[in-house]
Amino acid sequence: MLLVIDVGNTNIVLGVYQEDSLICDFRLNTIKNKTSDEYALSITEILHANNIKKSEIDDVVVASVVPDVMHSIENAIKKYFNLKPMIIDDNCDLGLEINHDNPRTIGADRIVNSIAGIKKYGVPLIIIDIGTAITFDVVDENSVYQGGAIIPGIGISSEALFLKTAKLPRVELYKPEKVVAKNTMDNIRVGMVIGYIGLIEKLLDEMVKEMNFDVSKLKVVATGGYSTLITKGIDRIDIIDKKLTLDGMLEIYKMKKRI
Repeated sequence: MLLVIDVGNTNIVLGVYQEDSLICDFRLNTIKNKTSDEYALSITEILHANNIKKSEIDDVVVASVVPDVMHSIENAIKKYFNLKPMIIDDNCDLGLEINHDNPRTIGADRIVNSIAGIKKYGVPLIIIDIGTAITFDVVDENSVYQGGAIIPGIGISSEALFLKTAKLPRVELYKPEKVVAKNTMDNIRVGMVIGYIGLIEKLLDEMVKEMNFDVSKLKVVATGGYSTLITKGIDRIDIIDKKLTLDGMLEIYKMKKRI
């Protein structure tokens, strides 16, 4: 079995593959000061809860946008699984042609998503990862990564409202029934949910126009923790695929093993 570990700013998403089938996936909170021993315990316990023995894991792949946590995870795998994990990071050649001023500054997760998107849905392609940050990744009809956009995520923005203002509360986010809201909580929800829907729609429209994409061939794929909440209001999004990053890591693992 293959264990894939995607270390994000807020969550660590883990998946176990039996050949090409994802048999289980789960999440941990990303905690920067957590030790490798603590991460090993958490991973082992969750595997056990899914009836998977540590000894059944043959290989591990780790992708991370949080270097300190990546090192802890890497050490946990080496120490407790007796395996050397394959590391997907900004210095890794992943076989994707990139048209970008500085390819090494592109987060590994964005390239992983693009590789998975090409494999699963074809090109041209726009991937929107709606997580701690919201990223747009554009792949043209020749499978060349052309760049994209980064904006603060919904969680970051709503937390900033709470921390930087005297009276605005934290709120549970969902799409409110009306845009002209009648209470403070719904006022915030309008801004955070409907406002972000508008922002994403506008960026999508501008990207499609700039790239001169044939919209009949274009696939727009959403992924990430907030993707279901936001994409319900965006007609242009074709697919919600919350397992996109995990599937991309599997593809990279298979590609590297063939070399």
